[in-house]
This record gives sequence, structure tokens and C-alpha cells, in this order.
Amino acid sequence: MVPVDGIEPSSPGPQPSILPLNDTEKRYYFNTNLENGNIIVNMKITKSDFIKLGAVICSSLIYSLSMKVFVNSGDLFPGGFSGLSYLIIRTAAKYFSVTIPFGLIYVLLNIFPTILVFKKVGHRFAVFSVIQYLLVSLFTTLLPDYTLTDDLLLIAVFGGIVAGFGTTVALNNGASSGGTDFIAIYFSEKYNRSTWSYILAFNTCVLIISGFLFSWNTALYSIIFQFCYTQIVNLRHNRYQLTTLMIITRKPDEVDEALLSAVRHGLLSLRPPAVISTKKNRS
Repeated sequence: MVPVDGIEPSSPGPQPSILPLNDTEKRYYFNTNLENGNIIVNMKITKSDFIKLGAVICSSLIYSLSMKVFVNSGDLFPGGFSGLSYLIIRTAAKYFSVTIPFGLIYVLLNIFPTILVFKKVGHRFAVFSVIQYLLVSLFTTLLPDYTLTDDLLLIAVFGGIVAGFGTTVALNNGASSGGTDFIAIYFSEKYNRSTWSYILAFNTCVLIISGFLFSWNTALYSIIFQFCYTQIVNLRHNRYQLTTLMIITRKPDEVDEALLSAVRHGLLSLRPPAVISTKKNRS
């Protein structure tokens, strides 16, 4: 096997898979070996991981600010596992006089989706996502509540925009905010299509329950919050928005080889039968 930047495989037997990712990661690789029938993956930390870590910290801070500045001041339910967490803690406080920290419920709800994503999507993605929602739990505990405006419509619209922007920062850097984002990413990877509209429908159901238990006024404004959130995510996270590129060429073999060497997608090559023309080919 050809080494990458002079790095030889560390052990004989099954060859490690070398996956250079970009110019900043040429000296790093994932070493996959078979050991007692199990696949052992050794993931080395790359330079871009530090950049992604900084992006995840910024993402969690932005998302936490949307919770403290907009959601809490408007008593909104943001939907997803965040909304479900608020539903649980507000129900416990109103009907049972029990105070439960938001961060505790939020982390507990994320355990199963984390295991699902860790097994099916990728270890690195799961690790960064765990860091993200743990930081959200921390920041929402440490940051004070702040009321920017009393207008519920402005709170719903701009709160959803800020929360959506915070989530897309994580998504575009190999992480997510956990919860329903984990579920959306899992099914997007499985079916290769956007699933955020389905998440919006699920969140609407959660908010309807909150409307019965609390106030329909805040529940309806919370739907606006979630709609703005989902639109921002769909707009800025376009990995699963498929694009078709049609190329007409007289050199199909060369084009196929060039594209396959540059991208990880498959190609569909259509070659119609030749037609004899009496006119001189000027090209």
C-alpha cells in the first residue's frame, strides 16, 4: 500500500484505510484493524478538529442565548428535545411544585439518540454533538435570563432565527444540537434526503400538547418560532438538497474519469447510438 506523506502502516495484516480529508489533514489517517472479529477504529485528532471544536462552542453559545433571551422571556416551547425538556420542567413546576434543571432533562433525553447516531452515523460526529449539547446544558445554567422585548411575535421570529443559526453552525462543522437533530441526521444519512420538514411536524405535535397544558397563545407563537428555526436550517444546511448536473460531451471517458477522481458521487452515463451525418463536423 502507498503511504501518505511518508507514513507507513503501523501493523501487518489487513491494510489500514487511509482517508486524507483536505490539505490541512494530509498527515492524519484513520487506522482500521480487525481484532478478535471486532472492528477497532483509531481516530486521530486533526487540525480541522480544533476549528470544529471552536465552531461547536460558538454554536452552543448562540443556541443557549436564544433560549435565555427569547424562549424564557416569552415562555415559549422551542420544540424538539429542548421543547420537550421545557415541557417536563414546567409541568413539574406547575402541577407538582418540583424544580428540575433544564440541563439535566436535556442531557437525559439525548442519551438514546446519541447511542443511535454513534453506531449508525459516525463516532466523530457523535462526539462533537455530545460536546455541543453538554455545553448548551452548561450555558443555559450559567447564563442569566434577559428580556430583549415583550413583543411575542418578535420573540418568536428572531428567537427561531437565532436558534436556527446556532444549529446550522454545528451542522456545517460536523456536529448537531442533539435530540431531533440527531434523528433528522440519521434518517437523512439513511434515505439521502432532507427530513427537517418532518421534524417540524413532530415539533408541532409537541407544542399542541403544551397548548393543552399551558397557554395556547404561547403554543401558537412557539410554532412560529419552530417554523423560523426550520427555515433557517433548511436554507443554510444544504447537504441533502440534491443537484443534478448534466454534461454533454464528445469525450465521455475522460469526463467520467475526471469527475470520479474529484467527487464521491456516482455518475450516470447515457450514450445514444451514433447517427451518420453527411455534413462536415466543424467541431
